[in-house]
Amino acid sequence: MSKNIISVSGDSIDISNVGIFYNQENQKAKYTGDIVRDILKKNNVQCSLLTTQEYSTEFSFVIVLGGDGTILKTSRFYSSYKVPVLGINLGRLGFLSQAKSSQAEEAINHILSGAFKIEERMMLTGMDGKLNALNDIVIKGDGFSRTSRLYVHINDNVVCDYLADGIIISTPTGSTAYTLSAGGPILSPVLEAIVIVPICPHTMNARPIVVPSEEVIKVTSSQNKPLLTISADGQETFAIKKNDEIEIKKSKDKARLVLLNLEKNAFYSVLKEKLHWGLSWKG
Repeated sequence: MSKNIISVSGDSIDISNVGIFYNQENQKAKYTGDIVRDILKKNNVQCSLLTTQEYSTEFSFVIVLGGDGTILKTSRFYSSYKVPVLGINLGRLGFLSQAKSSQAEEAINHILSGAFKIEERMMLTGMDGKLNALNDIVIKGDGFSRTSRLYVHINDNVVCDYLADGIIISTPTGSTAYTLSAGGPILSPVLEAIVIVPICPHTMNARPIVVPSEEVIKVTSSQNKPLLTISADGQETFAIKKNDEIEIKKSKDKARLVLLNLEKNAFYSVLKEKLHWGLSWKG
């Protein structure tokens, strides 16, 4: 095995060419990127420091510096190439990251010593592959519309008729994001399932639904409105015609997120730390 490949418990990371990507809109990101690059070079690891506008397929392992949005964008791009991604948080919540900027050296030492695992996360695809999402695909009315009537079909059977501000179709990873804010359930990110959640439904009997990941979901609208919008992870947005049939299903690609073997980074610990989940309120 090459000396550049670090393996542990069946997972491996090739550090022969490491890409360090930072969000250029974050003032701290370039500074942290310089630190990460210096740490890797000190360990004789070949690496390049680039912005998130400069993705390249040449890298064998990627470190991304930024908030969850930056990590989502990077993970989507590299999912097709099966490149593992380690997130270092420079944002607010940092659900997808494994370390803070102050812990960058500790995080890299964990990688170099083999104290990590790679977790594959299910993704969604829609619009014949034009949209790919690690968190969610969201369908809404155009900017001037309030409510939309949306019909949800699962495996060609009409299941729900929603009069709502929109609909979220989410992965388990996305269940702690927009889906949670809209009243959806929290799912463990390793599950293979799809969550369907209406946004501000105009009826009390419209509830979220969780379906197996192999189900094919189609959304249609018969409303006399010119456009709907569809977006992936809140970052890629398209306008679609009212009569278009929108098909959403599990992607063949998976995001490969690097997790460090730290107790505090276990999913349920993250829920407590980031969302104060299950903690009693103290007045």
